[in-house]
Amino acid sequence: MELDDAVVLDLRGVTDRAAFLDRCARALPLPGWFGRNWDALADSLADLDEPMAIVVTGWHAYARAAPDDWATAQEVFAAAACTSRPGLAVLLALGGWEDRTSTPSQGSDDPTAAPRAPGVGQ
Repeated sequence: MELDDAVVLDLRGVTDRAAFLDRCARALPLPGWFGRNWDALADSLADLDEPMAIVVTGWHAYARAAPDDWATAQEVFAAAACTSRPGLAVLLALGGWEDRTSTPSQGSDDPTAAPRAPGVGQ
C-alpha cells in the first residue's frame, strides 16, 4: 500500500449519517450492492480487493453535528482496518489539507477523479 495512492474522503458539508454514507458511496470504491448502512460499509471495506489508504478530511463539523454517528463511523473504520485482508489504513486529517476558502467542487469525491492527498508521498 502506497500513501501516494490514498483516496480522499472529503466530509466538508456532511452533517448526518445519510450524507456521510452517500459521500462514502461516491468517494470510495465500494461494490454496487453497498446498501448505505453501517453494516454494509463495514462489509464493503473489509472485503476490498486491493490495499487502500483513506484520508478523511473535513470531518470536524460532522463530528460536532452527529457525535454518535461519527463514533460509529470511527468504529466501522477501525474494525475494517483490522479485518481487511489486503490492508486498509484510515487516516484522519487534523487540518491543513482542506482549502478553507472554498467549498467542495461538484463531484470532488467521485472515485473516477481519484483525488490524492496533497503532499503525501512527495
